[in-house]
Amino acid sequence: MTDNLKQLAIDRTAQPNKRRKRWGKWRIALVVLVLAGGALLFSQRGRPVAVQTAKVTQAWPSSALSDLTATGYVVAQKKAAIASKGTGRLEWLGVREGSQVKEGEVIARLESADLQAQVAQAVANVEAARARLKQTEAEALEAERAFRRSQELLAQGFIAGASHDNAISRTKQAAALVGAQAAAVRQAEAALTQARVGLENAYIRAPFSGVVLTKTANVGDVISPFNASADSKGAVVSMADMTTLEVEADVSEASLFKAKQDQPCEIQLDALPDLRLLGRVSSIVPSVDRSKATVTFKIGFIEKDPRILPEMSAKVSFLSRQLKVDERKPRLAINPKALSQGAVFVVREGIAHRTVVQLGGKLGDMQEVRAGIKLDEVVVLEPGDLKDGARIVEAKP
Repeated sequence: MTDNLKQLAIDRTAQPNKRRKRWGKWRIALVVLVLAGGALLFSQRGRPVAVQTAKVTQAWPSSALSDLTATGYVVAQKKAAIASKGTGRLEWLGVREGSQVKEGEVIARLESADLQAQVAQAVANVEAARARLKQTEAEALEAERAFRRSQELLAQGFIAGASHDNAISRTKQAAALVGAQAAAVRQAEAALTQARVGLENAYIRAPFSGVVLTKTANVGDVISPFNASADSKGAVVSMADMTTLEVEADVSEASLFKAKQDQPCEIQLDALPDLRLLGRVSSIVPSVDRSKATVTFKIGFIEKDPRILPEMSAKVSFLSRQLKVDERKPRLAINPKALSQGAVFVVREGIAHRTVVQLGGKLGDMQEVRAGIKLDEVVVLEPGDLKDGARIVEAKP
């Protein structure tokens, strides 16, 4: 009985040892957990952050003043395809593409031996007609003298009236012959002028001062501008007056209220991206292109450059006001998304460095930066809570 009661008794001396063992296990698990978390944080801290980046670029102040942008092409308002009124084989060509010519300068010549012969014959005909005129004038003078003698003799009664009448007739006939021969001289002179015009048509001259753009014929080609056949050429060269260059840009009907006559413009040429030239709306074509729903604006160059050529593509910014002198140069600018509390994160060798910048005004969609960073440096876009010195990598789009 006593032994059975002892078996039912609780052994209180063994309880603390079990608690100690249980708490020891939890401590080990907690330490392992802390160490694993620390290792995870350390590994995450060393891993590069994927970010979007952009370069520090330049922006023009005119972008903030642009009411409208249109595209177009450079054209010469004074241009022509040069040909001859005459038909013949091209004998000489004295220009090539890019040649500078002056008004009236001979640039090509057709074969003209037959035309020169016609001129020589016309000259001879004029000389012969003038000689005959002199002969008839002499005969008329002699008839006039005979008439005066006959008149004196008739007054003295030495001749009959019939003889005097004959003298009068001869005088009138001589005068008529002089008139007819004078008309023949004029006819011969007109024929000479016609022959010289035909010869002149063999010479192709520049109608105005300008530059030869294209050459469409070569020596030996048959030039036939009015009755062109399969083997003949019409124009010999095409040329343009470079002082009349301007930009023709198409403006949509919906944007017409943003552009007007004499409005200041800035012209940018695709072939010369670093060149910005001042311009002005010189004229507006008073009709709408129905197929494109656009109106053609002609923008004249206030500033010119010898590198500008016809048919260059151009972009025209219609400005709200004339640009000031200090607004004619590009300024340092960044994407506004790169800003974070007056600073940007500049990327150098994969590390983001927080850099305080001095800001200027808005330049269209860009933000002007006056100090703190340099052109072509790379900055982080939308840095958020990015830390100074963090490792970064370019995120894939």
